[in-house]
Amino acid sequence: MLLVLNTGSSSLKLAVFNAALDLVVDGNVSGVGGQGRMALGETKTDVTTSNHGEALDCLLKGLRARGIALSDITGAAHRVVHGGRRLTAPMRITPEALAQIKAMVPLAPLHNPPALAGIAAVTAKLPNLAQFASFDTAFHAAQPDVATAYALPRAQRDAGIRRYGFHGLSYAGMVRQFGDKLPRRLLALHLGAGVSLCAIKDGRSIATSMGYSPLSGPTMATRTGDIDGMAVLRIAQELGFDAATELLNKQSGLLGLSGITADMRALLSDPSPDAAFAVEHFVYSVVHQAGGLIAALEGVDAIAFTGGIGENSAPIRERIMAKLAWLGDLPVHIIPADEERQIAIDATSVLQAP
Repeated sequence: MLLVLNTGSSSLKLAVFNAALDLVVDGNVSGVGGQGRMALGETKTDVTTSNHGEALDCLLKGLRARGIALSDITGAAHRVVHGGRRLTAPMRITPEALAQIKAMVPLAPLHNPPALAGIAAVTAKLPNLAQFASFDTAFHAAQPDVATAYALPRAQRDAGIRRYGFHGLSYAGMVRQFGDKLPRRLLALHLGAGVSLCAIKDGRSIATSMGYSPLSGPTMATRTGDIDGMAVLRIAQELGFDAATELLNKQSGLLGLSGITADMRALLSDPSPDAAFAVEHFVYSVVHQAGGLIAALEGVDAIAFTGGIGENSAPIRERIMAKLAWLGDLPVHIIPADEERQIAIDATSVLQAP
């Protein structure tokens, strides 16, 4: 059985797949670092953990209670958000690979450290277990330079300041699910707590809305989306770097606009003007980004929604498509996000490679 881990700063998500890549069970621990909650299948319990290692212990104990022994686990595969320019394919985690992932921390200080914590937790508990990494940036790695370069001097570009794109595992899973029915020019919308759009041509990413970090693009749950660099500099000057980082990533977006919540479902049912404006801003920003990506595709053959909002919020899909009605009668698809299975497929492909 293959263990798939998606580690956040205060959470640990787990999925177990059998040899046929069927999901056996999934679960998570929230509130890592204090009092939290563990869900495994339909079972939910309160837990207290001080680190990701203890969270993993809780999940592994839960697996054993369901009849899955540690000896049944043949590998662990991890989601790593940022692979930079060098890590562009799934890989087995060796000491050299681990060093490369650590070297990407300056590019993703909010995202790669949790992944490293997950890898360390597995190493401590199961030191001889084969481990693998899949990178969210990898799906976008073949984009043309004109799509990835910022108009900066070469010194900054050579230092790694460029567009990378994210949600790549979601988009790769979407392409896989379409199979031979994949539209040639597909506009893909991953709408969840994080929001991005991707122009997919012949199964490859040619442009995407996220850039150097997952902050850019449309309005998100707690991230600003696109914001002028001078505005960022002013905020950082007034609040300090750490407070500005917190504001832009965790206090803005739907939460900042509404002053109420980052939850789209709650906003849609809230009658207040601020809630309505936050929803309107979200839809406007998605459509605004869609126009540029359709231009990059030189037309569009179909639109696909995924992510928590994209899959489950018919009102949001309808509002977006109403503003894109000028495109004509386009096929619209709803594709379940399947990142964990994609990670499992990636790890299996590495195992089977010569």
